[in-house]
Amino acid sequence: MIEMKALTRRFGATTAVNGVDLFVPPGQILGYLGPNGAGKTTTVKMLTGMLEPSGGSATVAGYDIRRQSLDVKRNIGYVPESGALYQSLTPFEYLQFVGQLYAMDEKRIGRRIEEFGEFFELQNHLQQTMDSFSKGMKQKVVIASALMHNPQVLFLDEPLNGLDANAALLLKKIMRNLADEGKTIFYCSHILEVVESLCDRVVIIHKGKVAADGSVKELKTMNQRSSLEEVFSRLTRSEDLGELARAFSRRITSESKEEDE
Repeated sequence: MIEMKALTRRFGATTAVNGVDLFVPPGQILGYLGPNGAGKTTTVKMLTGMLEPSGGSATVAGYDIRRQSLDVKRNIGYVPESGALYQSLTPFEYLQFVGQLYAMDEKRIGRRIEEFGEFFELQNHLQQTMDSFSKGMKQKVVIASALMHNPQVLFLDEPLNGLDANAALLLKKIMRNLADEGKTIFYCSHILEVVESLCDRVVIIHKGKVAADGSVKELKTMNQRSSLEEVFSRLTRSEDLGELARAFSRRITSESKEEDE
């Protein structure tokens, strides 16, 4: 469960997150959307204890993010947009280290590493150092590390980055299963087609404030649009994107003709 009350974060004169009120119950996959600079990552960093709020309050898994930040971190999993790894370690060593941080016993750690190796087809790479891994292989290890301790709340920021089609499909199925088990999933992404098919509810944030909140069907109906992509564009862009694209194409074509002449 996640609850925010007037959650705010300022950077000097800039307000990145401006008084957000939001409740995400157990068992829900929430799509948290917004254009670049809207406040998505800042929100996640506050909820995961990486940034101190400038105002307001929030609880995650029943713990206050200010006063009980360690308890929050014990009960969450986090896949950042750019997950860093100790690349001189093997996946086995890294996941063992993560399990130990969460005070998991060695047998349980071993079982989880074996399970993730099988799920993500990393069995033959568990003892290889990660400095030679592809982006997708590293992303699989980051995801496995976030799930090691069976967290109550999962924060995912562009988790499909680098994954092949099969791995992406598997992760989406895992998310659905976790939500069905009562976990809360806070999902940030720019891939609107995935959000539309996966998320139970969508919140669109724009200039630090909530611009829309509801199911995909509700948002389409309220905004009289046929897709989430069109809803997102309507709420976060004042310009007509179709006209912008046409103007850009005309300009490129015109410049090409001038160069040919």
